Amino acid sequence: MEGSLKQNDIVILTLNARFIHSAFGLRYLKANLGDLQERCALLEFTIHQRPIDIVEKILAEDPKIVGLGIYIWNVLESTRVVSLLKKVAPEIKIVLGGPEVSYEWDKQNIITLCDYLICGEGESQFSKLCEDILAGQPPREKIFAASPVEIADLKSPYGLYEDEDIENRIIYVEASRGCPFRCEFCLSALAKSVRQFDLDAFLDEMDALGKRGVRHFKFVDRTFNLKLDITLRILAFFRERVDQGYVAHFELVPDRLPEALRDVIADFPPATLQFEVGIQTFNVDVAKLISRRQNYAKLEDNFAFLRDHTSVHVHADLIAGLPGEDLNSFAIGFNRLVELGPEEVQLGILKRLRGTPIIRHTDKYKMVFSDYPPYEVLSTREVNFQDMQAMKRFARYWDLIGNSGNFLHTLKYILGEDPFASFMRFSKWLFEQTQRTFKISLARLVGLVLDYLVAEGKDAVEMAHILAEDFRRPGRRKIPKALHPWIDKSLWSVNIDDKKSSERFARQARFLTSEEGATQS
Repeated sequence: MEGSLKQNDIVILTLNARFIHSAFGLRYLKANLGDLQERCALLEFTIHQRPIDIVEKILAEDPKIVGLGIYIWNVLESTRVVSLLKKVAPEIKIVLGGPEVSYEWDKQNIITLCDYLICGEGESQFSKLCEDILAGQPPREKIFAASPVEIADLKSPYGLYEDEDIENRIIYVEASRGCPFRCEFCLSALAKSVRQFDLDAFLDEMDALGKRGVRHFKFVDRTFNLKLDITLRILAFFRERVDQGYVAHFELVPDRLPEALRDVIADFPPATLQFEVGIQTFNVDVAKLISRRQNYAKLEDNFAFLRDHTSVHVHADLIAGLPGEDLNSFAIGFNRLVELGPEEVQLGILKRLRGTPIIRHTDKYKMVFSDYPPYEVLSTREVNFQDMQAMKRFARYWDLIGNSGNFLHTLKYILGEDPFASFMRFSKWLFEQTQRTFKISLARLVGLVLDYLVAEGKDAVEMAHILAEDFRRPGRRKIPKALHPWIDKSLWSVNIDDKKSSERFARQARFLTSEEGATQS
């Protein structure tokens, strides 16, 4: 958080989902304020902080203008902040922007509370609006539909990452904006084109961040591997620096991995390259219905290459609740993806993001969405409410068991020959035992998994030792008490009752084999 010894006429802020996230968009706003940048404070909070405390910190800056970035995950809490601000300091001009309020804004309570709304990319429009307000010429209109900014005119935001950010937060970067695809569930479907930043200048900025200590770079580009020459240059930049601990995270088009790109990717050592790959559905008819184009044969071949010939950590996405897809179709896709072997399978429930074209299928496919963020689908023509609830629990438990890396060798004993059916059975059992999907400690979860596997006919001693080995892989020293009766304590080199525990490995690092982990030490 940035403070000051003088009045800041402008305060820009957002409520992040977690402290570890950083507000990339706010840094763009401040970087492009021109002469007003020195009169602007950038504040970051989380959705877990009390709105009244947030308001107090905002008012401590004595601003004339307050700008808030509104997203699907913070709109409810942000509404409370804006409401309080207007009650205690009605003279302050409140400006809203962000994807959650850029579409269907006429239906949102938060818009009735603010003074101005900027829809779309706001860097240029926000600067102009602040100039007018501070010059005593506030515009009469309330809603501004901002045109896409000229990429070449944008000032770089990277210098606004503070040392504290570099030490404690995820550092987001972008080499391009936009997406060429029109997938109807995604806001990127509304983009007109892909716009590329000047690559030489961008790489200079990445080099400068690296010299300041940044080691993990998370790209927000929607289609990193769209243009081969650019992709190769960016990968070359990171390959030259992996010995310094650089890690890069990219979102990848799954059916686009030409040989030249494969050769470069295969040369990266373990724990240095991460790909997020959106598949969303394996049902060809459903994909066509939602305007998603992908070559499944090439996709599967690329996954096999990444699995068998690279050390890339692959995070693959599927969406449950798409129009026209029933549970049987989703199960086939899930099993197909598990067989392809990505380190993480992210199961999302379809959300009706404001402005996305997915809404055109509502009537025909009887799609019912929640009126509250994150606007998840509650039922469809093919999946009733009860089954959708079961899928939500399935997705949550899969994240705890399948994606966490804490059950790397145990998972296959849960999945058996039919991963979807087996994990659904486990999911239903786990919910019966706990009646919750959150706030289940890892130690308790280990014990529950053991109980389930034993109830399924597995040998308790064998399962306990596999669970213990999985639990200890990231460096933890304490073995859960639920495993004690089945384990010969003399086999372990550390005291299993030791209270100290080391869990500082990144989630991705938990998927490394012991040999791969040794190469990163």
